[in-house]
Amino acid sequence: MKISIIVPTFNESEHIAELLRYLSEYAQDSVNEILVIDGLSSDDTVQIVRKEGFQCLISSKKGRAAQMNLGAKLTSGDILYFVHADSIPPKTYVSDILEALQSGAESGCYRFKFNSNKLLLKINSWFTRFDRLMCRGGDQTLFIKRSLFEELNGFKDFAIMEDFDMIKRLRRRDTFQIIQKDVIVSARKYDENSYLKVNLINLLIYTMFFFGASQDTMVHAYQELIKGTKFGEPSHH
Repeated sequence: MKISIIVPTFNESEHIAELLRYLSEYAQDSVNEILVIDGLSSDDTVQIVRKEGFQCLISSKKGRAAQMNLGAKLTSGDILYFVHADSIPPKTYVSDILEALQSGAESGCYRFKFNSNKLLLKINSWFTRFDRLMCRGGDQTLFIKRSLFEELNGFKDFAIMEDFDMIKRLRRRDTFQIIQKDVIVSARKYDENSYLKVNLINLLIYTMFFFGASQDTMVHAYQELIKGTKFGEPSHH
């Protein structure tokens, strides 16, 4: 089974080269492609990706959901692996995913920990080992069998919470697996905002999502309340 890695980007010049080198170094034979889908970055993300020797395509529509759906259409692997630009999976990511699939999983993710030694962030990270939707997020990376992804018609055309919606649908099949190893994720949202503020806003947006708030309402609330927001993505839980 071949794995296609899809990395959606928007103004990720600071992180993208390191991630792509890392993914390539530990790709093994089972990874048949690493594809970056950029959402009209205004920095030099695209130029950096191409200079590093990786394929980068530009999506006419900005937003992770649209970018990841486009990446899925343009790749050929049996397994789709979606990785955010500021997340670093374990070196064993290929064997981890293949072992999960062999054990019966059709999709799954990792736990995570922040690139920070702050105690409160360590507490946040600890909860991601549990199979609860509130503890999930796109930063934990996400692998899905292509056949299942297509059966679910991919990510919904959301500007925010597209990862929660997808995981919510995946978990209904009872074949979603949390790999008990850590993805390293950036704590930049917490550096730019207070710990309490980010967690309260996360809870607010999650509650709005749970009760069916509109995309426009959630995006507006998030962009108004959180500094450093990029195309309406929720910050790390």
